Amino acid sequence: MKKGVNTNLLHGYPVIDNYTGAASIPKYQTSTFDQKEIYFDSKKYCYSRFCNPTIDALQKAIAKLENSEYAFAFSSGMAAITTALLLFEAGDHIIFPKEVYGGTYQLSTVILPKYKIESSFIDCSCLNNIEKHIKENTKAIYIETPSNPLLKISDIIGIVELAKKYNLLTIIDNTFMTPIYQKPLELGCDIVVESMTKFINGHSDVVAGLLATNNEKIAKEVALLQKNFGAIMGVEDAWLILRGIKTLGIRMEKSVSNAIEIAKFLETKEKIKKVYYPELESCKYYSVHSKQATSGGAVLSFEFYNEEDRKLFLERIEIPIYAVSLGGVESIISHPATMSHACMSKEEREEQGISDNLLRLSCGIEDLEDLINDLENSLK
Repeated sequence: MKKGVNTNLLHGYPVIDNYTGAASIPKYQTSTFDQKEIYFDSKKYCYSRFCNPTIDALQKAIAKLENSEYAFAFSSGMAAITTALLLFEAGDHIIFPKEVYGGTYQLSTVILPKYKIESSFIDCSCLNNIEKHIKENTKAIYIETPSNPLLKISDIIGIVELAKKYNLLTIIDNTFMTPIYQKPLELGCDIVVESMTKFINGHSDVVAGLLATNNEKIAKEVALLQKNFGAIMGVEDAWLILRGIKTLGIRMEKSVSNAIEIAKFLETKEKIKKVYYPELESCKYYSVHSKQATSGGAVLSFEFYNEEDRKLFLERIEIPIYAVSLGGVESIISHPATMSHACMSKEEREEQGISDNLLRLSCGIEDLEDLINDLENSLK
């Protein structure tokens, strides 16, 4: 019988240590393992850059979450993204959404060109527009939906069908939705990457990433890249994420319910120019998003009409912390222009629609009434 989300998060992967029966997988804080047997390959564990029991348990948890055959834990979300993009070779071309995450944008415009890997940044909300930009050397379409920070939506199923038509890979950053609310591999994507720094860990105390796939060839290439680049996760971080995963379902449920109510609230405020959240019926992406995801997620963005109101709001807000990142149990307000997208020029940000008066709110698990009252007072 199919089990529910929270049951699987507590029991659907190794959560008990087979050796001692401990109810929590131990931190195997070691770099190396005793090799009594004559042959080097006779034991599964020999060196923690290759394999470690704590990290192995986390990777099995990731596979359960993503419903994947193969899963990898990385030292950061960008390490996972970089590894995925280093699957390509000199002369290859990759299509990205023009509103792609700032770190991915910088990697693709500053570093990948050194290896002769080409990139195009386009509006991916239109399938015809994507098809127009496919070239003979195009090898992949990179998807980020909802996008950061404007919560733009791409049609995953449509892009997958288009990619298959031209024999292209699809890579998707699923950080905002998490595998709780959007399942890219089940929708046909070849590779999913996520920052586990965010919701999967959920406590703002770890930097980590994941990559999952059902393609054995891709998995072997990823394993080789990870081993040789050394983009592995530390044992302490892996243990913390294993702990965080257990409450992912109930954390997300509260954060998402807060987000939809706050988005509706902000839509009524005269100082707010626009609210970006895909579960609002006023959102032009509402229909597409509803077909591929089961919630709007826990992140929304909102734009002020003028700089003065935005600055006064940030001075007065009390409950959310003002910081880089998202996905913690505490609400976090960010200023994309000077944080997540600071590596872009002002002109590049404006081309994406990211104004200096845009703020992003990652909703935590605080009481909704307290968050609404804080927003109300800050907007006065």
